[in-house]
Amino acid sequence: MFREKFEEFEERFLHPKAQKSIKTRGRKKKEKPCRFRTEYQRDRDRILHSKAFRRLKHKTQVFLSPVGDHYRTRLTHTLEVAQIARTIGRALNLNEDLIEAIALGHDLGHTPFGHTGEAVLNELLKDHGGFRHPYQSLRVVDYIEKDGKGLNLTWEVREGIVKHSKGFGEILNADVPVTLEGQVVRISDIVAYLNHDLDDALRAKVLKIEDVPSELLDYFGRTHAHRITTIVSNIIETTLKLDYEKVAFDDEMDAMIKKMRDFLKDRVYLNRYVKSESDKAKNIIEFLYTYFMEHLDQIPFYGKIKEAKKDYKPWQVVRDYISGMTDRYAIEIFRELFIPKPWATF
Repeated sequence: MFREKFEEFEERFLHPKAQKSIKTRGRKKKEKPCRFRTEYQRDRDRILHSKAFRRLKHKTQVFLSPVGDHYRTRLTHTLEVAQIARTIGRALNLNEDLIEAIALGHDLGHTPFGHTGEAVLNELLKDHGGFRHPYQSLRVVDYIEKDGKGLNLTWEVREGIVKHSKGFGEILNADVPVTLEGQVVRISDIVAYLNHDLDDALRAKVLKIEDVPSELLDYFGRTHAHRITTIVSNIIETTLKLDYEKVAFDDEMDAMIKKMRDFLKDRVYLNRYVKSESDKAKNIIEFLYTYFMEHLDQIPFYGKIKEAKKDYKPWQVVRDYISGMTDRYAIEIFRELFIPKPWATF
């Protein structure tokens, strides 16, 4: 009765091209429908209550293990993506529950130490296909959560998670999610990180507002809120003009966002201070990877893997362990394994 009301609402009031929960492609394992929630509402709740989601609060965005209380973490980034995506989705009359589920789950497989951690694991695993966090996020929800049982999410949420990232390539390339809701999350991800990375860089005094090219400030705005409003408005208006063919911003916005991204890459992501800290993080992950490849039995969940007779290769076990670490846990394990303890005197 309750679920059916939500499903009826979706059919009556959402845009014809919105993804309706009753039309999901389903789950890998069939389940009895919930009395109170639609399929996408269930997925959102499963992600929200997962251990991987809770660990995001101690995973870095750009500035590694920041001391200040106001720097972004992977968790606050995720929440900002969800907020921006829901704003766009509501304006376009799309399925907000699906949008929120994808947004909350998109970075569950991200490494400690932000993109530095991802780059190091990618290099260490180059003989095994490399490492990309969207695929690891999918692995988390499919196989790692709930002691190896996974969350059994719907196809649309899983597809949105694995296709959310565009790296430093073309922002609006062809490899986008099938659903408009997935496309909303993908484009909201870049809206969020471009703006909050600039905001954090200013807070850390890595940049001064005068360092930002006037062309970018004049176009996007001089405040965090103004910049987000500018981009979000463009996305909504452009998508409407395209008659929902895809979720996009116009060509001018595309060019300006690339300029902003290139500026942040040169002045923030490759900044001397940021890079020096990244080099330390790189060393930690390299040491941990080498050590645990030789000491699989010291990985906490390795016993369960053996008991379940999972046919995981050693590098898969180590990859799952290290990518699931928070920054502070990785540092603590490194300290415990490689830093001599002072002798107690009596």
